[in-house]
Amino acid sequence: MRSIYNQLYINILFTLNLKTGVIKNTRSELILNRSYHEMAEHYGTAVIPARPVKPKDKPSAEGSVKVVETWILAALRNRKFFSFDELNYAIREKLAEFNSRNFQKKKGSRLSAFLEEEKEYLIPLPNEPYETAVWSSAKIQPDYLITVGNCKYSVPYEYIGKKVDIRSTENCVEVFYQGNRIASHVRRRYEKDPVYIPEHMPENHRKFLEYNSESFIKWAENIGTCTLLVVKTFLTMHKEEKQGYKACASLMKLADKYSTHRLESSCAKALSYTPKPSLKNITTILKNGQDTVKTEQPKSRKESSSYGITRGAAYYNGGAK
Repeated sequence: MRSIYNQLYINILFTLNLKTGVIKNTRSELILNRSYHEMAEHYGTAVIPARPVKPKDKPSAEGSVKVVETWILAALRNRKFFSFDELNYAIREKLAEFNSRNFQKKKGSRLSAFLEEEKEYLIPLPNEPYETAVWSSAKIQPDYLITVGNCKYSVPYEYIGKKVDIRSTENCVEVFYQGNRIASHVRRRYEKDPVYIPEHMPENHRKFLEYNSESFIKWAENIGTCTLLVVKTFLTMHKEEKQGYKACASLMKLADKYSTHRLESSCAKALSYTPKPSLKNITTILKNGQDTVKTEQPKSRKESSSYGITRGAAYYNGGAK
């Protein structure tokens, strides 16, 4: 019975020319509310709004609504209900009574007319009820994110600067461009960070998303002790460890450009100047080739004593002058 009454209600609903359901209805075009149109398609129902300025098209539907209000709502107005289940049960009883009541001017009842004339033309309801959607539009910003509620969701970066349509329901967020769906997310109630899908990101952004401290430390261990000390410095010098990821990634690029051997030498050179070198220090050392310059060792005292004018111990002991 649920499917019968739901289907009848939908057929009655769309005969009305509701402003919330029909945006524009003229001789040349019919523009429907997008959510209403989706609901009609979901239930396999045709949307046929009443003609404008033709009040005779409405009495049948409005008369049925008035009769239902009289026989169900008015009959239950003085009763008290303590749960929705109790209220729905009472409505179902009254509805069954109303549908079984004989017509005044012809044979049968609404239930018999439905079973004999209408039932075979109805289609079953979908397995899942229609989920109300809210449509909006937005222009994709350079961070390729859209905002729905309190959360941000990613779209493919190729659509930066394009205007897209956003369909949001209680459980899903979908993004459409020129009628084609380009992104879909499970809706979150609240998320501090944006919700990214790796496939939506450029290659360099995707690599950054995969960075973590363990991978940087493991890479530095394969380079050398000095590089490892520098990486650990980058990771611990900020309040948040992630703030050091960019410097560590730049250090990896320097290794690709100048070789791992030179990077280790430049890190050693930078550490000889300061215990907390910066990326700029290491880059300057590599650009100027300071890592390739050998440090001159100070001469020993024995070597320096063989040159210049020296006076032996005998001179101070009163020996020969």
